[in-house]
Amino acid sequence: MTTATETAEGAVDSVGQPLLSVEDLRVSFHTDDGIVHAVDGISYALQAGKTLGIVGESGSGKTVSSLTTLGLTRSKRSRISGRIMFQGEDIVAMDDSHLRRVRGNDVSMIFQDPLSALHPFYKVGVQLVEAMQVHRSISKSAARRRSAELLELVGIPDPKRRVDQYPHEFSGGMRQRAMIAMALANEPKLLIADEPTTALDVTVQAQILALLQDLQQRLGTAIIIITHDLGVVAEIADDICVMYAGRIVERGSTEDIFNAPQHPYTWGLLSSIPRLDSPRDEELVPISGRPPSLINRPSGCHFHPRCPYVRDAHRRVDPKLTPVDGSSEHAVACSLESSVRARIWDGIRTGRDAESLVRIAAASPEPEVPAAALEAPESEGTDIEPSEEGVVESERHGEQHLFTQPVDEVDHRLERNEHTGEVITGPEDT
Repeated sequence: MTTATETAEGAVDSVGQPLLSVEDLRVSFHTDDGIVHAVDGISYALQAGKTLGIVGESGSGKTVSSLTTLGLTRSKRSRISGRIMFQGEDIVAMDDSHLRRVRGNDVSMIFQDPLSALHPFYKVGVQLVEAMQVHRSISKSAARRRSAELLELVGIPDPKRRVDQYPHEFSGGMRQRAMIAMALANEPKLLIADEPTTALDVTVQAQILALLQDLQQRLGTAIIIITHDLGVVAEIADDICVMYAGRIVERGSTEDIFNAPQHPYTWGLLSSIPRLDSPRDEELVPISGRPPSLINRPSGCHFHPRCPYVRDAHRRVDPKLTPVDGSSEHAVACSLESSVRARIWDGIRTGRDAESLVRIAAASPEPEVPAAALEAPESEGTDIEPSEEGVVESERHGEQHLFTQPVDEVDHRLERNEHTGEVITGPEDT
Protein backbone atom coordinates (compact mmCIF):
# COMPACT_ATOMS: atom_id res chain seq x y z
CA MET A 1 0.00 0.00 0.00
CA THR A 2 2.86 2.39 0.77
CA THR A 3 5.23 3.56 -1.93
CA ALA A 4 8.95 2.93 -1.83
CA THR A 5 10.72 6.08 -0.67
CA GLU A 6 14.16 6.89 0.57
CA THR A 7 14.67 5.80 4.18
CA ALA A 8 17.61 5.16 6.44
CA GLU A 9 20.54 3.43 4.80
CA GLY A 10 19.86 -0.27 4.32
CA ALA A 11 16.19 0.08 5.20
CA VAL A 12 14.75 -0.55 1.74
CA ASP A 13 14.61 -4.01 0.27
CA SER A 14 17.22 -4.45 -2.46
CA VAL A 15 14.57 -5.05 -5.12
CA GLY A 16 12.11 -2.43 -3.83
CA GLN A 17 9.56 -4.99 -2.63
CA PRO A 18 7.53 -4.40 0.55
CA LEU A 19 9.18 -5.61 3.73
CA LEU A 20 5.82 -7.07 4.83
CA SER A 21 2.93 -8.07 2.62
CA VAL A 22 -0.26 -9.52 4.12
CA GLU A 23 -2.50 -11.21 1.56
CA ASP A 24 -6.10 -12.30 2.25
CA LEU A 25 -5.31 -13.20 5.87
CA ARG A 26 -8.08 -15.06 7.71
CA VAL A 27 -7.93 -16.17 11.34
CA SER A 28 -10.77 -17.99 13.09
CA PHE A 29 -11.12 -19.73 16.43
CA HIS A 30 -13.37 -22.74 17.06
CA THR A 31 -15.21 -22.36 20.37
CA ASP A 32 -18.07 -24.18 22.07
CA ASP A 33 -20.42 -21.38 20.97
CA GLY A 34 -19.32 -21.31 17.34
CA ILE A 35 -16.56 -20.05 15.06
CA VAL A 36 -15.09 -16.65 15.95
CA HIS A 37 -14.10 -14.92 12.70
CA ALA A 38 -11.43 -12.71 14.26
CA VAL A 39 -9.74 -11.69 10.99
CA ASP A 40 -11.63 -12.00 7.73
CA GLY A 41 -9.59 -11.52 4.55
CA ILE A 42 -7.37 -8.50 5.19
CA SER A 43 -4.53 -7.39 2.91
CA TYR A 44 -1.94 -4.64 3.22
CA ALA A 45 1.74 -3.95 2.55
CA LEU A 46 4.42 -2.08 4.46
CA GLN A 47 7.70 -0.73 3.16
CA ALA A 48 10.87 -0.73 5.26
CA GLY A 49 11.33 2.42 7.30
CA LYS A 50 7.62 3.36 7.11
CA THR A 51 4.82 3.31 9.69
CA LEU A 52 1.39 1.73 9.29
CA GLY A 53 -1.39 2.52 11.74
CA ILE A 54 -4.17 -0.04 12.32
CA VAL A 55 -7.15 1.53 14.07
CA GLY A 56 -10.59 0.41 15.22
CA GLU A 57 -12.65 -0.37 18.29
CA SER A 58 -11.80 -3.20 20.67
CA GLY A 59 -12.66 -6.54 19.08
CA SER A 60 -12.11 -5.38 15.50
CA GLY A 61 -9.24 -7.83 14.89
CA LYS A 62 -6.32 -5.41 15.13
CA THR A 63 -4.26 -7.30 17.68
CA VAL A 64 -5.11 -10.79 16.37
CA SER A 65 -3.88 -9.85 12.89
CA SER A 66 -0.53 -8.73 14.28
CA LEU A 67 -0.19 -11.60 16.76
CA THR A 68 -0.59 -13.89 13.75
CA THR A 69 2.40 -12.17 12.15
CA LEU A 70 4.41 -13.46 15.12
CA GLY A 71 2.81 -16.89 15.00
CA LEU A 72 1.18 -16.36 18.40
CA THR A 73 -2.33 -17.41 17.35
CA ARG A 74 -1.37 -20.94 16.34
CA SER A 75 -3.33 -23.54 18.29
CA LYS A 76 -5.43 -26.65 17.83
CA ARG A 77 -8.61 -24.57 17.74
CA SER A 78 -7.43 -21.83 15.38
CA ARG A 79 -7.58 -21.81 11.58
CA ILE A 80 -5.22 -19.53 9.65
CA SER A 81 -5.19 -19.02 5.89
CA GLY A 82 -3.73 -16.49 3.47
CA ARG A 83 -0.11 -15.36 3.32
CA ILE A 84 2.13 -13.12 5.43
CA MET A 85 5.18 -12.48 3.29
CA PHE A 86 8.14 -11.14 5.26
CA GLN A 87 11.33 -10.60 3.29
CA GLY A 88 10.09 -13.04 0.68
CA GLU A 89 9.16 -15.81 3.16
CA ASP A 90 5.64 -16.83 4.14
CA ILE A 91 5.31 -16.67 7.94
CA VAL A 92 2.04 -18.64 7.84
CA ALA A 93 3.84 -21.58 6.20
CA MET A 94 6.91 -21.48 8.49
CA ASP A 95 7.51 -24.34 10.88
CA ASP A 96 7.80 -23.51 14.57
CA SER A 97 11.61 -23.69 14.73
CA HIS A 98 12.02 -21.30 11.80
CA LEU A 99 9.41 -18.97 13.25
CA ARG A 100 11.23 -18.84 16.60
CA ARG A 101 14.36 -17.62 14.79
CA VAL A 102 12.36 -14.79 13.23
CA ARG A 103 10.23 -13.84 16.23
CA GLY A 104 12.06 -11.50 18.58
CA ASN A 105 14.91 -11.13 16.11
CA ASP A 106 13.67 -9.81 12.76
CA VAL A 107 10.13 -9.11 14.02
CA SER A 108 9.46 -7.84 17.54
CA MET A 109 6.38 -6.66 19.41
CA ILE A 110 5.67 -4.13 22.13
CA PHE A 111 2.78 -5.69 24.01
CA GLN A 112 -0.16 -3.69 25.30
CA ASP A 113 0.40 -4.31 29.01
CA PRO A 114 4.11 -4.28 29.95
CA LEU A 115 3.39 -5.30 33.55
CA SER A 116 1.93 -8.58 32.31
CA ALA A 117 4.46 -9.03 29.48
CA LEU A 118 7.50 -8.56 31.74
CA HIS A 119 8.13 -11.49 34.10
CA PRO A 120 7.66 -10.31 37.71
CA PHE A 121 10.19 -12.78 39.15
CA TYR A 122 13.15 -11.67 37.03
CA LYS A 123 15.03 -8.39 36.95
CA VAL A 124 14.61 -6.24 33.86
CA GLY A 125 18.27 -6.65 32.92
CA VAL A 126 18.04 -10.45 33.10
CA GLN A 127 15.09 -10.41 30.70
CA LEU A 128 16.91 -8.13 28.27
CA VAL A 129 19.99 -10.38 28.38
CA GLU A 130 17.87 -13.46 27.65
CA ALA A 131 16.22 -11.75 24.66
CA MET A 132 19.66 -11.17 23.13
CA GLN A 133 21.27 -14.50 23.98
CA VAL A 134 18.38 -16.48 22.47
CA HIS A 135 19.13 -15.05 19.02
CA ARG A 136 22.79 -14.01 19.13
CA SER A 137 26.15 -15.42 20.14
CA ILE A 138 26.94 -12.90 22.83
CA SER A 139 28.44 -13.28 26.28
CA LYS A 140 26.40 -12.53 29.36
CA SER A 141 28.63 -9.58 30.33
CA ALA A 142 28.41 -8.07 26.85
CA ALA A 143 24.65 -8.55 26.80
CA ARG A 144 24.38 -6.87 30.19
CA ARG A 145 26.34 -3.86 28.96
CA ARG A 146 24.10 -3.75 25.91
CA SER A 147 21.03 -3.88 28.20
CA ALA A 148 22.16 -0.74 30.02
CA GLU A 149 22.78 0.95 26.66
CA LEU A 150 19.28 0.05 25.50
CA LEU A 151 17.66 1.43 28.66
CA GLU A 152 19.63 4.65 28.17
CA LEU A 153 18.59 4.73 24.49
CA VAL A 154 14.90 4.67 25.42
CA GLY A 155 15.33 7.44 27.99
CA ILE A 156 15.40 5.57 31.32
CA PRO A 157 17.59 7.48 33.81
CA ASP A 158 20.45 5.76 35.67
CA PRO A 159 20.28 2.65 33.42
CA LYS A 160 23.16 0.81 35.12
CA ARG A 161 21.16 0.72 38.33
CA ARG A 162 17.82 0.10 36.68
CA VAL A 163 18.96 -3.14 35.00
CA ASP A 164 19.06 -4.71 38.47
CA GLN A 165 15.50 -3.72 39.36
CA TYR A 166 12.28 -5.67 38.99
CA PRO A 167 9.39 -4.58 36.75
CA HIS A 168 7.24 -3.52 39.72
CA GLU A 169 9.94 -1.01 40.68
CA PHE A 170 9.44 0.81 37.38
CA SER A 171 6.70 3.37 36.75
CA GLY A 172 4.14 2.68 34.00
CA GLY A 173 6.00 4.83 31.50
CA MET A 174 9.34 3.26 32.40
CA ARG A 175 7.92 -0.26 31.97
CA GLN A 176 6.69 0.70 28.52
CA ARG A 177 10.15 2.04 27.69
CA ALA A 178 11.70 -1.19 28.98
CA MET A 179 9.38 -3.16 26.66
CA ILE A 180 10.52 -0.99 23.76
CA ALA A 181 14.15 -1.63 24.74
CA MET A 182 13.52 -5.38 24.76
CA ALA A 183 11.78 -5.23 21.39
CA LEU A 184 14.74 -3.31 19.92
CA ALA A 185 17.42 -5.48 21.54
CA ASN A 186 18.17 -7.35 18.30
CA GLU A 187 17.51 -4.38 16.00
CA PRO A 188 14.44 -5.89 14.28
CA LYS A 189 13.41 -4.92 10.79
CA LEU A 190 9.73 -4.83 11.81
CA LEU A 191 8.38 -3.54 15.13
CA ILE A 192 4.72 -4.10 16.09
CA ALA A 193 3.48 -1.72 18.79
CA ASP A 194 0.16 -2.83 20.31
CA GLU A 195 -1.47 0.14 22.07
CA PRO A 196 1.95 1.45 23.22
CA THR A 197 0.44 4.54 24.89
CA THR A 198 -2.56 2.92 26.64
CA ALA A 199 -2.93 3.84 30.34
CA LEU A 200 -0.20 6.47 30.07
CA ASP A 201 -0.78 10.15 30.75
CA VAL A 202 -0.68 12.59 27.84
CA THR A 203 2.85 13.80 28.51
CA VAL A 204 4.29 10.28 28.64
CA GLN A 205 2.26 9.34 25.53
CA ALA A 206 3.95 12.12 23.59
CA GLN A 207 7.36 11.00 24.84
CA ILE A 208 6.76 7.38 23.77
CA LEU A 209 5.60 8.43 20.29
CA ALA A 210 8.60 10.75 19.90
CA LEU A 211 10.86 7.89 21.03
CA LEU A 212 9.43 5.51 18.41
CA GLN A 213 9.93 8.09 15.67
CA ASP A 214 13.49 8.81 16.77
CA LEU A 215 14.41 5.12 16.90
CA GLN A 216 12.85 4.57 13.48
CA GLN A 217 15.01 7.32 12.01
CA ARG A 218 18.13 5.86 13.61
CA LEU A 219 17.54 2.21 12.75
CA GLY A 220 15.28 2.37 9.67
CA THR A 221 12.76 0.04 11.35
CA ALA A 222 9.29 -0.46 9.88
CA ILE A 223 6.54 0.02 12.48
CA ILE A 224 2.97 -1.23 12.77
CA ILE A 225 1.15 0.73 15.47
CA ILE A 226 -2.16 -0.70 16.72
CA THR A 227 -4.52 1.66 18.47
CA HIS A 228 -8.12 2.81 18.85
CA ASP A 229 -6.94 6.42 19.04
CA LEU A 230 -6.79 8.18 15.67
CA GLY A 231 -4.97 11.04 17.36
CA VAL A 232 -2.00 8.72 18.00
CA VAL A 233 -1.67 7.53 14.40
CA ALA A 234 -2.03 11.11 13.13
CA GLU A 235 1.29 11.85 14.82
CA ILE A 236 3.31 8.88 13.65
CA ALA A 237 1.73 6.88 10.78
CA ASP A 238 2.38 7.21 7.06
CA ASP A 239 -0.62 5.03 6.15
CA ILE A 240 -3.72 3.86 8.03
CA CYS A 241 -5.94 0.77 7.88
CA VAL A 242 -9.35 1.11 9.55
CA MET A 243 -10.64 -2.25 10.81
CA TYR A 244 -14.17 -3.25 11.75
CA ALA A 245 -15.50 -6.74 12.56
CA GLY A 246 -12.30 -8.43 11.41
CA ARG A 247 -12.08 -6.59 8.08
CA ILE A 248 -10.32 -3.55 6.68
CA VAL A 249 -13.13 -1.17 5.72
CA GLU A 250 -10.86 1.67 4.61
CA ARG A 251 -7.17 2.14 3.97
CA GLY A 252 -5.11 5.00 2.65
CA SER A 253 -2.48 7.57 3.48
CA THR A 254 -2.82 9.46 6.75
CA GLU A 255 -3.66 12.57 4.74
CA ASP A 256 -6.45 10.77 2.86
CA ILE A 257 -7.97 9.24 5.99
CA PHE A 258 -8.09 12.54 7.88
CA ASN A 259 -8.92 14.91 5.04
CA ALA A 260 -11.13 12.80 2.79
CA PRO A 261 -12.42 9.74 4.72
CA GLN A 262 -14.86 7.57 2.79
CA HIS A 263 -16.42 5.07 5.21
CA PRO A 264 -19.20 5.90 7.72
CA TYR A 265 -17.25 4.03 10.40
CA THR A 266 -14.19 6.22 9.80
CA TRP A 267 -16.45 9.29 10.00
CA GLY A 268 -17.69 8.03 13.35
CA LEU A 269 -14.17 7.54 14.69
CA LEU A 270 -13.12 11.01 13.58
CA SER A 271 -16.26 12.62 15.02
CA SER A 272 -15.55 11.09 18.43
CA ILE A 273 -12.13 12.79 18.71
CA PRO A 274 -12.02 16.06 20.69
CA ARG A 275 -10.68 18.94 18.59
CA LEU A 276 -8.83 22.03 19.76
CA ASP A 277 -10.63 24.20 17.17
CA SER A 278 -14.11 23.14 18.35
CA PRO A 279 -16.17 25.06 20.93
CA ARG A 280 -15.51 23.87 24.47
CA ASP A 281 -19.16 23.08 25.07
CA GLU A 282 -19.55 21.03 21.87
CA GLU A 283 -20.42 17.42 22.62
CA LEU A 284 -18.58 14.51 21.03
CA VAL A 285 -20.62 12.32 18.71
CA PRO A 286 -20.32 8.62 19.65
CA ILE A 287 -20.94 5.78 17.21
CA SER A 288 -24.34 4.33 18.03
CA GLY A 289 -24.73 0.68 19.01
CA ARG A 290 -21.98 -1.81 19.74
CA PRO A 291 -19.56 -3.89 17.68
CA PRO A 292 -21.15 -7.10 16.38
CA SER A 293 -20.47 -10.60 17.61
CA LEU A 294 -17.78 -12.21 15.49
CA ILE A 295 -19.65 -15.51 15.78
CA ASN A 296 -23.03 -14.33 14.51
CA ARG A 297 -22.13 -11.48 12.17
CA PRO A 298 -24.65 -9.24 10.39
CA SER A 299 -25.53 -10.01 6.79
CA GLY A 300 -24.40 -7.70 4.00
CA CYS A 301 -22.27 -4.83 5.19
CA HIS A 302 -21.23 -5.74 8.75
CA PHE A 303 -21.53 -2.10 9.78
CA HIS A 304 -25.13 -1.70 8.60
CA PRO A 305 -26.81 -2.16 12.06
CA ARG A 306 -24.91 0.92 13.30
CA CYS A 307 -24.76 2.97 10.11
CA PRO A 308 -27.05 6.05 10.00
CA TYR A 309 -26.89 6.04 6.17
CA VAL A 310 -27.94 2.42 5.63
CA ARG A 311 -30.14 1.50 2.65
CA ASP A 312 -32.15 -1.71 2.29
CA ALA A 313 -29.64 -3.18 -0.15
CA HIS A 314 -26.80 -2.65 2.30
CA ARG A 315 -28.32 -5.35 4.52
CA ARG A 316 -27.69 -7.89 1.76
CA VAL A 317 -24.76 -6.59 -0.31
CA ASP A 318 -21.33 -7.27 1.21
CA PRO A 319 -19.08 -4.48 -0.17
CA LYS A 320 -15.48 -5.17 -1.12
CA LEU A 321 -12.52 -2.82 -0.91
CA THR A 322 -12.47 -0.73 -4.09
CA PRO A 323 -10.23 2.20 -5.10
CA VAL A 324 -11.52 5.68 -4.37
CA ASP A 325 -11.79 7.68 -7.62
CA GLY A 326 -9.21 5.45 -9.27
CA SER A 327 -6.58 5.95 -6.54
CA SER A 328 -4.16 3.08 -6.05
CA GLU A 329 -3.49 4.18 -2.46
CA HIS A 330 -6.97 4.92 -1.08
CA ALA A 331 -9.64 2.17 -0.94
CA VAL A 332 -12.97 1.75 0.85
CA ALA A 333 -15.58 -0.99 1.37
CA CYS A 334 -18.87 0.93 1.18
CA SER A 335 -21.92 0.58 -1.07
CA LEU A 336 -22.70 4.32 -1.07
CA GLU A 337 -21.68 6.08 -4.27
CA SER A 338 -18.47 8.12 -4.16
CA SER A 339 -20.29 11.41 -4.84
CA VAL A 340 -22.76 10.71 -2.03
CA ARG A 341 -19.95 9.92 0.40
CA ALA A 342 -18.21 13.17 -0.55
CA ARG A 343 -21.36 15.21 0.11
CA ILE A 344 -21.97 13.54 3.47
CA TRP A 345 -18.40 14.05 4.66
CA ASP A 346 -18.49 17.68 3.56
CA GLY A 347 -21.69 18.07 5.58
CA ILE A 348 -20.12 16.44 8.65
CA ARG A 349 -17.06 18.65 8.36
CA THR A 350 -19.10 21.83 8.04
CA GLY A 351 -21.46 20.95 10.89
CA ARG A 352 -24.69 20.20 9.02
CA ASP A 353 -27.43 18.54 11.05
CA ALA A 354 -27.58 14.74 11.09
CA GLU A 355 -31.07 14.50 9.58
CA SER A 356 -30.11 16.38 6.43
CA LEU A 357 -27.13 14.05 5.95
CA VAL A 358 -29.38 11.01 6.30
CA ARG A 359 -31.67 12.47 3.63
CA ILE A 360 -28.69 12.75 1.25
CA ALA A 361 -28.06 9.01 1.64
CA ALA A 362 -31.78 8.18 1.35
CA ALA A 363 -32.00 10.03 -1.97
CA SER A 364 -29.06 8.11 -3.47
CA PRO A 365 -29.66 5.13 -5.77
CA GLU A 366 -29.78 1.66 -4.24
CA PRO A 367 -26.91 -0.66 -5.22
CA GLU A 368 -27.84 -3.68 -7.30
CA VAL A 369 -28.41 -6.80 -5.20
CA PRO A 370 -27.05 -10.06 -6.70
CA ALA A 371 -29.46 -12.96 -6.99
CA ALA A 372 -27.50 -15.01 -4.45
CA ALA A 373 -27.79 -12.20 -1.91
CA LEU A 374 -31.56 -12.00 -2.45
CA GLU A 375 -31.89 -15.65 -1.47
CA ALA A 376 -29.82 -15.24 1.71
CA PRO A 377 -31.67 -14.16 4.88
CA GLU A 378 -31.08 -10.72 6.32
CA SER A 379 -29.42 -10.58 9.72
CA GLU A 380 -28.61 -7.83 12.18
CA GLY A 381 -26.10 -10.13 13.87
CA THR A 382 -26.16 -10.90 17.58
CA ASP A 383 -27.54 -8.15 19.77
CA ILE A 384 -25.07 -7.81 22.61
CA GLU A 385 -26.94 -5.00 24.37
CA PRO A 386 -27.94 -6.08 27.90
CA SER A 387 -31.67 -6.38 28.60
CA GLU A 388 -33.42 -4.16 31.12
CA GLU A 389 -33.50 -7.02 33.61
CA GLY A 390 -29.78 -7.64 33.14
CA VAL A 391 -27.93 -10.27 31.17
CA VAL A 392 -28.93 -13.76 32.28
CA GLU A 393 -26.90 -16.89 31.72
CA SER A 394 -28.87 -17.97 28.65
CA GLU A 395 -28.24 -14.59 26.99
CA ARG A 396 -24.52 -14.75 27.75
CA HIS A 397 -24.11 -18.23 26.29
CA GLY A 398 -23.67 -16.98 22.73
CA GLU A 399 -21.26 -14.20 23.66
CA GLN A 400 -17.55 -14.37 24.46
CA HIS A 401 -15.67 -11.47 26.04
CA LEU A 402 -11.92 -10.92 25.73
CA PHE A 403 -10.90 -8.87 28.77
CA THR A 404 -8.27 -6.13 28.65
CA GLN A 405 -6.33 -7.73 31.50
CA PRO A 406 -6.67 -11.51 31.04
CA VAL A 407 -4.02 -12.19 33.66
CA ASP A 408 -6.43 -10.69 36.21
CA GLU A 409 -9.52 -12.46 34.85
CA VAL A 410 -8.27 -16.05 34.52
CA ASP A 411 -8.60 -18.24 37.60
CA HIS A 412 -5.06 -19.52 38.17
CA ARG A 413 -6.35 -22.27 40.49
CA LEU A 414 -8.02 -24.17 37.64
CA GLU A 415 -6.19 -26.94 35.86
CA ARG A 416 -7.39 -28.04 32.42
CA ASN A 417 -6.87 -31.01 30.18
CA GLU A 418 -4.44 -29.81 27.49
CA HIS A 419 -6.34 -31.70 24.76
CA THR A 420 -9.99 -31.06 25.60
CA GLY A 421 -9.82 -27.86 27.65
CA GLU A 422 -12.05 -29.43 30.32
CA VAL A 423 -11.49 -28.51 33.96
CA ILE A 424 -9.64 -31.28 35.82
CA THR A 425 -9.40 -29.65 39.25
CA GLY A 426 -11.00 -26.56 40.66
CA PRO A 427 -10.61 -24.41 43.79
CA GLU A 428 -12.80 -26.75 45.82
CA ASP A 429 -10.42 -29.66 45.01
CA THR A 430 -7.33 -27.92 46.39
